[in-house]
Amino acid sequence: MTVGSIFRNVGGIAKRLWRYRLVKTFIAAILIFLGLDFSFPIDTAVPYSTLITARDGSILHAFLSRDDKWRMYAELDEITPTLRDAILFKEDKYFWYHPGFNPVSMLRAAGRNLLTGRRTSGASTITMQTVRLLEPRERTYLSKFIELFRALQLELHFSKEQILQLYLNLVPYGGNIEGLKSASLLYFGKTPALLSLAELTTLTIIPNRPSSLRLGVHNALVVQERNRWLNRFRAGHLFDEMAIADAINEPLTAYRREAPQRAPHLARRLRLDNPNTPIVRSSLSPSVQATTERLMQQYANRIRAYDIHNAAVLIVDNLSREVIAYVGSADFTNTFDGGQVDGIQAVRSPGSALKPILYGLAFDAGVITPKTKLADVPTNFSGYQPDNYDRRFNGPVTAEFALANSLNIPAVALLKEIGTPTLVSTLRKAGFSTVKRQAKELGLSMILGGCGVTLEEMTKLYSGLANGGTVGELVFTPETTPPDGVPLLSPEAAYLVTHTLTQITRPDLPNNFDNSYHLPRIAWKTGTSYGRRDAWSIGYNKRYTIGVWVGNFSGVGVAELSGANTATPLLFQLFNVLDYNSASGWFRAPGANSKLTTRLICPETGDVPGEFCPNPVTDYSIMGVSRYRRCQHKKAVFTNSAGTISYCAYCLPDTGAVRRAYPNAAPEVIAFYQSHHIPIQTPPPHNPACERVFERTGGNHAGPRITSLNEDSEYFINPKQAAELELSCQTSADVKTVFWYLNDRLYRRAKPTEAVFFKPRPGVLKISCADDKGGSNDIRILIRPE
Repeated sequence: MTVGSIFRNVGGIAKRLWRYRLVKTFIAAILIFLGLDFSFPIDTAVPYSTLITARDGSILHAFLSRDDKWRMYAELDEITPTLRDAILFKEDKYFWYHPGFNPVSMLRAAGRNLLTGRRTSGASTITMQTVRLLEPRERTYLSKFIELFRALQLELHFSKEQILQLYLNLVPYGGNIEGLKSASLLYFGKTPALLSLAELTTLTIIPNRPSSLRLGVHNALVVQERNRWLNRFRAGHLFDEMAIADAINEPLTAYRREAPQRAPHLARRLRLDNPNTPIVRSSLSPSVQATTERLMQQYANRIRAYDIHNAAVLIVDNLSREVIAYVGSADFTNTFDGGQVDGIQAVRSPGSALKPILYGLAFDAGVITPKTKLADVPTNFSGYQPDNYDRRFNGPVTAEFALANSLNIPAVALLKEIGTPTLVSTLRKAGFSTVKRQAKELGLSMILGGCGVTLEEMTKLYSGLANGGTVGELVFTPETTPPDGVPLLSPEAAYLVTHTLTQITRPDLPNNFDNSYHLPRIAWKTGTSYGRRDAWSIGYNKRYTIGVWVGNFSGVGVAELSGANTATPLLFQLFNVLDYNSASGWFRAPGANSKLTTRLICPETGDVPGEFCPNPVTDYSIMGVSRYRRCQHKKAVFTNSAGTISYCAYCLPDTGAVRRAYPNAAPEVIAFYQSHHIPIQTPPPHNPACERVFERTGGNHAGPRITSLNEDSEYFINPKQAAELELSCQTSADVKTVFWYLNDRLYRRAKPTEAVFFKPRPGVLKISCADDKGGSNDIRILIRPE
């Protein structure tokens, strides 16, 4: 072996050892870095401003971040290629290639700084600048070393696009404005995607000198610096020559604008529901929201003259159940009148606005059909004596008339028959939270407003009517998948309610057909709470449901306040603007499998025609559900030939009696007619020679006649249910008081027209009725358990 070969072998071994040491050093460095990365992870969690957007992505409302900054989160797709190219050309041309720091730039900057003896240029990459924005430090060599380490961490854990996004979200623009999106919105009134080349160039130069290049203050200096960089872009062939020329000539219109503040009530609600979420997309339609806010403001200005200071509106898309407009008060900034109160979530009295759901339940229970006659007469419901809104009574009316005209007595009577627990249970299923809490305290008065509801709950309920009786949770964010709706009414009952609510006379229809032809068709209902504190008007068609509440958040009543006169004008104004010339069509009766049908009924009662019903009319009914009852609006009475006395089966003579038909009205209806001097034919006095009727009175007074129960009849009751039987009688007009006895024991003292109820027990029961003139009547019935 020659000396040369020995040296060559030694040299090769030395090279291999050196390479091995480099490898070991490199591996050790990586392991140390990974260890430090694990021990000291970089925190990129930044408190962003919360942005509430409409369903199309446009910004409705912006909130300061937790540290009181306007720091708005820009998503990746908001960083346009033009913006990306401009910022990288200016700040970091080799961004896509370096590992977080640029060694060439660092060496060049170090050389220049050494030659000049001062810091004349920097070598910070966008990644390193992002680190400084995340963790501000004093300018020292140790700080620089930490920045390098943090930059490597960023590059390890995030993509280049994400690092650029983070940088653009943190760059300072002076004051409390951070991030390009914040500056774009607050200085130019638009999102980054809509910026012109001149505008985005302006925003790329501000972060380097945010104080001296303050927009709206030093605009001339800003334009000079902007154009200098536009010329650099031209020299670098970054953009089209024509685009750069236009950008140089574009005037600077930047000034400090207010952050968007629309839909403030919903914005606060969504912010609370979505904490630490920088962008919350709502279901609101920006155009519908803007229109609703404008019309609300105009209307609120008009009603303020009547000392009515607030209103709220909620608009729902019936197909998707999405909330497309949400206005919680007339003026959010009016703190004197409680403008920040959310009237959509405030608990108020509904007045008569719950009546449609009650009538729907009555349709489904078979208790009524649209033309069933109900008594609108003064009635005492075990001490509760409601009155109508206008303090007038209409006598017998159809169910559809009673609902369309919001009559109170028929509604309370229906609730008594349906049962308060049934209505409460239905509203609980619909999500009425206050009703759920009040359940044990609610009685018949709830149908006239004696319970607590919110505008949100009421609008949801009416939207359910528009959806065939199925009520579902409202959608406030499109990403939310709401649970399936809950069927409260059958499609048949919902259709009958809608059909009835469409019959209400609209206040906005002009006399000219050409002017009314394009107005949307609406089913609607109003409500006015006790003391005129709340005015409601809620309407729907196939496309929208709109709920309107008008009143004072203070609870102060106003004499001029009513659902029909105060809330309804705004309801129809909204419908006529939002759905003018509507092409959505109207509700049709349920399809082929529906139980909805028509039948002939007597117009006097709404029951199936009986013996004395010569002129039947057509009415809707639900097959197998609606009550099938023969009409008894007239009854056959045997009289003498002159029609001056009547006979019962006990005293009916063998010859000379004539069978005649007389009205068979309920005692309370007869009393109503008599008190209003309305003529009504009544049977003649009973045969004074009848020993059975007059055995106690010596024949000088026709005693009362029990009309609600029949002599020697059997009645079946379910012991598990709290069934009651009614006691009613027919008396002479001069009788003021009657006395009811059960098995010869006094049960109740009452007015002749007052309906009295009792809970029967199985067995034979003697029922007696005596009047204040000395007359009496007894019957015996048999009560059997089912």
